[in-house]
Amino acid sequence: MRAAIRLLCGLLLLGPLAAPQVAADEIRIHELDNGLRVVVLENHRAPVVVNQIWYRVGSIDEYRGVTGISHALEHMMFKGTENMETGAFSRQIARHGGRENAFTARDYTGYHQQIAADRLEMLLEMEADRMRNLVLLDEEFQPEMRVVQEERRERVDDRPTSLLWERIRAAAFPSSPARLPIIGWQSDLEVMEVEDLQMWYDRWYGPNNAVLVVAGAVDAGEVFAMAEAHFGAIEPIDLPRRLPLETVELRGEQRLQLHAPANVPYVGLAWRAPTLTTLDDPADAYALSVLVGVLDAGRSARIQRDLVRDQRIASSASAGYSPFARGETLLTVAGSPAGDRDIDELEAALRAEIERLKEDEIDAEELERVRTRTRASQVFELDSVFGQARRVALLETLGLGHEAWDDYLEGINAVTAEDVQRVAREYLTDRRLTVGVLVPDGTAQPGAQDHVPPGGEDHVDH
Repeated sequence: MRAAIRLLCGLLLLGPLAAPQVAADEIRIHELDNGLRVVVLENHRAPVVVNQIWYRVGSIDEYRGVTGISHALEHMMFKGTENMETGAFSRQIARHGGRENAFTARDYTGYHQQIAADRLEMLLEMEADRMRNLVLLDEEFQPEMRVVQEERRERVDDRPTSLLWERIRAAAFPSSPARLPIIGWQSDLEVMEVEDLQMWYDRWYGPNNAVLVVAGAVDAGEVFAMAEAHFGAIEPIDLPRRLPLETVELRGEQRLQLHAPANVPYVGLAWRAPTLTTLDDPADAYALSVLVGVLDAGRSARIQRDLVRDQRIASSASAGYSPFARGETLLTVAGSPAGDRDIDELEAALRAEIERLKEDEIDAEELERVRTRTRASQVFELDSVFGQARRVALLETLGLGHEAWDDYLEGINAVTAEDVQRVAREYLTDRRLTVGVLVPDGTAQPGAQDHVPPGGEDHVDH
């Protein structure tokens, strides 16, 4: 099953986790003795509950030989346990009118359900069961891996733009696991064995490596008691030492070409950029977020206005950046040329927009537009209990704490035009830049071109 939920695509601009505002005193947190962090957001407007459990493991923890293993294990988590037969977890949720899904990202793997509030204890009991009692059988693993391999072909190998971003990321992070695709390299998927998944499960799936978030029509005290009853007896695991994510410094612009069966050419420019977890002072992350908003926050933003509508150099163009990641990330601009323009002309125009940010004045109206879109996105998400839970789970899993969201909003409002120009000059340099060009090879079928977020996909749904 595949969800349309774009967990991290919502982070790429200034809609990142634009969930309703929840005051800090409305969020209750309790940590069990075994290290499980339990977060409760009470919201009694509807008799429903959202349950999410996020594990601090993703493709950034992988290495050559087992790439894609976090995503493969996510698939197998829907099989059986010592106490539930294969598929019983999903059947039980469906029987009670609930919904569920899961996703794998670079920094974490998450599982979530939405159901009537009086069914919460059932969810917690089942989640606790598969946290430590998963049964991995080779006869179930082999067909599931064929599904995963086909998923890679559909999502990456047969989608030229996705394939290009995979290559750009690998070039931009030559010595860091940030270079690895979330779904894994095909060669690793083909030789992966069920014993590898058992090793990964034993290594990372424990209460002291997880955050449990419950949001909805619940009582925090009762949730803590249920969490203690079902998770409290699970022993913490000995977590492996996490290797540093530093990567070698890029010392000049890198370029690559990808010849693939696409209908139109495409260019992606990606600069290595800091995040909230890598900066001592978060101000640069706030300013980079506003910078991307100036470039690409609606039809009146510079890229759409100048390159798509006015000059008609691009048929489509966009920019992206998320400060919510473990380790460095990419700030990207990308697009396809209009029918009578070539790819070199578009790349030059995109570069010119970046240089304008560094040199020309950014007026107050542009900055206020970015802030307005941020506030509007919050209003749009106002009634989303799922969005509340997702936002808190992300920040807690990354170790930033849920308070970081209020800091982020305040930081966005404090960004000045000078701040945007400063970070543009510091980070958007050729020394940090990787450029990838998609060259159509003349074999594409109609509709072969895919459209993915700038920088590629940041998670894979189950």
